[in-house]
Amino acid sequence: MRKWNFSRWAGLSIAGLVTAAAGLLWFAVAARVEGGEGAASSSGLLLGLWSVLYNTQAPSESAVFAAIALALLLAAGIAIIERRIATRYRRSSDGTSTPLAPKIIMAATRGVFAGPITITVLIPAHNEEASLPDTLDSLFSQSPPPDRVIVVADNCTDGTERVAAARGVEVFRSVGNAHKKAGALNQALAVLLPDQGDNDVVMIMDADTQLDGGFLAAAASRFASDRALMAVGGLFYGEPGHGLIGQFQRNEYIRYSRELKRRRGRVFVLTGTASLFRAVGLRAVASGRGTSLPGIPGDVYDTAALTEDNELTIALKSLGGLITSPSECTVVTELMPTWRTLWNQRLRWQRGALENLGAYGVKPQTVRYWAQQLGIGYGVIALFGYLSLLLVMALSLDTWVWFPFWLGIGAVFTLERVVTVWKGGWRARLLAVLLIPELCFDMFLNCVYVKGILDSAIGRRAAWTHLQHEARAEEEEEVAR
Repeated sequence: MRKWNFSRWAGLSIAGLVTAAAGLLWFAVAARVEGGEGAASSSGLLLGLWSVLYNTQAPSESAVFAAIALALLLAAGIAIIERRIATRYRRSSDGTSTPLAPKIIMAATRGVFAGPITITVLIPAHNEEASLPDTLDSLFSQSPPPDRVIVVADNCTDGTERVAAARGVEVFRSVGNAHKKAGALNQALAVLLPDQGDNDVVMIMDADTQLDGGFLAAAASRFASDRALMAVGGLFYGEPGHGLIGQFQRNEYIRYSRELKRRRGRVFVLTGTASLFRAVGLRAVASGRGTSLPGIPGDVYDTAALTEDNELTIALKSLGGLITSPSECTVVTELMPTWRTLWNQRLRWQRGALENLGAYGVKPQTVRYWAQQLGIGYGVIALFGYLSLLLVMALSLDTWVWFPFWLGIGAVFTLERVVTVWKGGWRARLLAVLLIPELCFDMFLNCVYVKGILDSAIGRRAAWTHLQHEARAEEEEEVAR
């Protein structure tokens, strides 16, 4: 089915490459110092034991320009490779390996009117009695509203089904499902997809998400204007509340959405919060499972994947599918209220990303994902090294030494942090300008990254966690009536 299988070694491969790159940089710096560039350095004593050299002078112009050129070259290289791969698969005529390639889809549907765009919404729900009402309200407030809404109740022990029935939507109850969200959706899609036409769209939406106004209209317009478009993903923002940890996550999501907008909708991941899929695309994925794609034949979602949304995105891209995340399609999603739940969520995301790379290996559609993991890994080492050097300097010097060049770099970095969260309001800007709290949050995420690589390398089994919501009093009264 695939030439390479990095299921266990993806994390170690990334860690090894990143460590090697950092080692080469360290070697280059050390060589410059031994070559005499450090001769004008001053010294300090760390804890009375360790002699520390430091230099207040800025790096040479050649070093600065070389670093900038290397960064731009790497960024441009990844962008060019990504664009060439996308262009190649858009023009592919290979109906076996890329049945969803735009050239093939456009040829197959030329001159055929498949009817107006219809939207069927599937809401996977496990004990979502508390959050489901707001989700349904946001759906019915859309203009036009969806044609059909189905709550996929998976092993619910609360009033989820009663809330759904009271709101007048259909309920699909999973049977004997042991594969969480992916398994429940596979059961519902197996019933739904056979009757769907070329212009019938299936939306998968989390039960703790609210759509912003105009979401469905914008998505339907995209599908109507482009017959080759297979999926539309939402841009998500964090819900209000949860204090400082909530603001950290809101700032993170604002920056992510801003990045996607700058990429003009080119998608990293079709978010599970709210994404729409053309039925023909989902059927092609189900047909490819077990042969060109990992998973069980006939299943849309790979139940072995920890991050089923990321895996489905790679699956669609592997089949040549065209996907996008328009700036008009925005949603508000839940945030993790505690550090423990945030740790569990991000560890699952990281483990899932690594395992998906292991399942697909190195292929054109995964180049961007491998580069992203390498970039994160190098960032982990860079931030840890930066903070460690600051600590060493603080402990080794009798008086604080100001480094004008690095102060200037820090000022530019701080400005970037503020600008990228500007639309989040004064709280977002204040947290960004303070800088140190967000660097600490970044270190928290870096620890998650390292833990994910270690767990993946030793083959530790990952757990799928679910955040339990507290039912609101008014909803309990409504259900009781």
